[in-house]
Amino acid sequence: MRLSQLIGQRLKEAPRDAQTASHIFLIRGGYCRPVSAGLYSILPLGQRIIAKIEAIVREEMNAIDGQEIKMPVVLPADLWIESGRFQTVGAELLRFKDRNNKDMLLGMTHEEAVVQIARTELVSYKQLPCMMYQVQTKYRDEARPRAGLIRVREFTMKDAYSFHTSQESLEEYYQRCYVAYERFFRRIGLKQCLAILSDSGMIGGKVSHEFMAIADCGEDTIFCSADGKYKANREIACSKLEYVKEEPKPLEKVYTPDCKTIDDLAKFLGLPASKTCKAVFYKDMEGKLVFVCIRGDLEVNEAKLKKAIQSPEISFADDALISSIGAVPGFASLYSIDTKLVPSKMRIVVDPSAVESSNLVVGANELNYHYLNFNYDRDLPSKEGIVVTDIATVREGDPSPTDGTPLKMLKGIEVGNIFQLGIKYSEPMGCTYLDQDGKSHPMIMGCYGIGIGRAMAAVIEQCHDDYGPIWPMSIAPFQVEIIGLNHNKPEVAEACQSLYDTLMTKGIDVLYDDRGEKAGFAFADADLIGVPLRVVISPKTLDQGKVEYKHRDWGKNSEMLDKEEVVSRIENDIKAAMEALQ
Repeated sequence: MRLSQLIGQRLKEAPRDAQTASHIFLIRGGYCRPVSAGLYSILPLGQRIIAKIEAIVREEMNAIDGQEIKMPVVLPADLWIESGRFQTVGAELLRFKDRNNKDMLLGMTHEEAVVQIARTELVSYKQLPCMMYQVQTKYRDEARPRAGLIRVREFTMKDAYSFHTSQESLEEYYQRCYVAYERFFRRIGLKQCLAILSDSGMIGGKVSHEFMAIADCGEDTIFCSADGKYKANREIACSKLEYVKEEPKPLEKVYTPDCKTIDDLAKFLGLPASKTCKAVFYKDMEGKLVFVCIRGDLEVNEAKLKKAIQSPEISFADDALISSIGAVPGFASLYSIDTKLVPSKMRIVVDPSAVESSNLVVGANELNYHYLNFNYDRDLPSKEGIVVTDIATVREGDPSPTDGTPLKMLKGIEVGNIFQLGIKYSEPMGCTYLDQDGKSHPMIMGCYGIGIGRAMAAVIEQCHDDYGPIWPMSIAPFQVEIIGLNHNKPEVAEACQSLYDTLMTKGIDVLYDDRGEKAGFAFADADLIGVPLRVVISPKTLDQGKVEYKHRDWGKNSEMLDKEEVVSRIENDIKAAMEALQ
């Protein structure tokens, strides 16, 4: 490719709304252009990278016996009604009616569509296990798109779905896919990508892992133990907090004027927040009150809470709903609350921190009053309907659940995920197979996703300098860039053309800057394009029978090579770079 013909301008200035390296360089380098919030057109440079990422993902999926299919982006609502998700997924699912007034949607994920294929094409145990995958457009109506291609509305995703006759078969294949994902992310050049335990969210299933590209701009928070054996997303991360048991002291009612917050209460009483217990009130999707108790120094993890009460959505309760059970907003606790109201009017969830801690300060359910020395076992004789489970948000430095060492907090970009779905979709949608005895059983499923554009952006977050991306050889838009300085000199143009032709005949991806721009301008563009290898040819180098040669990650350093050895050097460096990514 001649740079003079390449579609996509390099820009001197970053867009005003760009905060992350990938967003800045994808726009400045001419890889993509915004069309609307969260919608992008991919230009030739970006498309070349995406094509290489897709080629690698296909190789890895084919290697674990995947069969490629293609499912529609526009889907009938009937399929999602069958699975039950049409009613439970929120506004991020774009619903609409077609000209026949039929409910339709834009697929944000394709579990229902692939089940429709499986239940017609797979009938016998002899056909299982099997896996189908696609590389397809998805649409998620994000409320707040951000960071360029990291959080968008329309995106390309590789999604795969496996079907099995047993949980053991699923777990065996799940592990194969886990290893294939590790290999894929290594091959595309991510320097640090962690597989972590995660919450299954709206996809469902009991076991899931997310693959996180570590980056400061990541939206996800990850907690890791010192030995690396424990890794979990903040949504499900847990710690091994120690609770000091004290001799229970007598309950004492105290006047606490205007102390509606834990901070105000702790300051007024001269106690640490860890000696208090707070009440937090939500309502579930049905509008029922959810009464949550947790130690005052901890925060409620809403993902854990949703899972505990099996409600995909929760919101904060208003004062009227709180007062309806006899609690006083700002001064509430379980003390003196009639737990017989469970489950008719409310649900109660208590974190172990409130159960195991001694002599806590709790609300008195009376304006401006609290109780000192509340002990869960002693002071709450009726525990009918109360669910005690971990709903606390882990903090950096909390003890790891595996070895007790302080947990380290990292930020990550989710670039892939895998789920053990079980029969969440197959059972309600009648996706069954016949066993050896002719008996019908629901297929057991797994699903496996990779965000293609997000993976490209994540690579930039880990592989860049102040001037632009440093593309790994495996997915670089070109492997070598030739820059001709004083290109109007016939000897320069001829040397550039000769090297370009030679490299092309050897199957090497070459970008040839034939524009004749000044060195500073040409080098700035080259940095934004990020090609791994660069050859500079000028009258000065030719007079010495040499060319200037450098790797993109060498910074300002370069070396001089004899013209006769540059081709073999390029071949060797490409081979070495590709082998290092295997």
